[in-house]
Amino acid sequence: MSAIADAVLQAPPATKPRGYWATVGGRIVRDKISMVCALVLIAIFLSAICAPLLGLADPYQGSMIRRLRHLGTVGYPLGTDELGRDMLARLIYGGRLSLIIGILPVILAFVIGTSLGLIAGYVGGKVNTAIMRTIDVFYAFPSVLLAIAISGALGAGIVNSIVSLTIVFVPQITRVSESVTTSVRNMDFVEAARASGAGAITIMRVHMLGNVLGPIFVYATGLISVSMILAAGLSFLGLGTKPPEPEWGLMLNTLRTAIYINPWVAALPGVMIFAVSICFNLLSDGMRSAMDIRN
Repeated sequence: MSAIADAVLQAPPATKPRGYWATVGGRIVRDKISMVCALVLIAIFLSAICAPLLGLADPYQGSMIRRLRHLGTVGYPLGTDELGRDMLARLIYGGRLSLIIGILPVILAFVIGTSLGLIAGYVGGKVNTAIMRTIDVFYAFPSVLLAIAISGALGAGIVNSIVSLTIVFVPQITRVSESVTTSVRNMDFVEAARASGAGAITIMRVHMLGNVLGPIFVYATGLISVSMILAAGLSFLGLGTKPPEPEWGLMLNTLRTAIYINPWVAALPGVMIFAVSICFNLLSDGMRSAMDIRN
């Protein structure tokens, strides 16, 4: 008996099993590509937020004497644009507008689309038919053309760009939300909540929302890369940010005439758009793989 007691006392304590989200977080941290993309995005976010503290040149002040300076010019490491404005300062300050216009529509569409899809998927019947058939109308138009049409009708401006992109993304997120909700609504825990007398709003908010939020969030994260490109495209076409605001799509438009004179400087806004979009895309793929516990 003493030997058994000693063995029990010397045995290592039982480790507490890791929760689902802790497991997902650990898998994301171990994914080198996702972590590199996350670090790049954090660096871009911090530089855009802290731009006034970085001692940069005035992004609005230019000089025709120093226009289209090449990369590596003393005092202008990334050169100057067609009006002689510091490209480094304009890229960093432009990140503010570009990130806001690219991310905010997805956040708004995430809230609206998740709510609509949750209601359509849980209630079903005529409510589902009314919501989803209305959503199908927006699918008749390609996303780019729909965004251009809405922005053209509303007029140029940051707010109108955000509104138009939000309208574009709401149907996509609603369809994903409705599909996930439909697959969850007949599970045992939902039936138990109904049997206990819980109302529809309580069931959707307390019991179902947490179970459908993960897949919708991952899908919405992948839409940010699309939103960044569409937002830049609207500004490039003159339907987004107005001059002289530093915004990557607008900068790409104003520098297009200088592509044969100084192609490297002219391509910098496009490089930033590509880098941020690909980072969001790869990070979304990493999150999707990490949340698939079957792998």
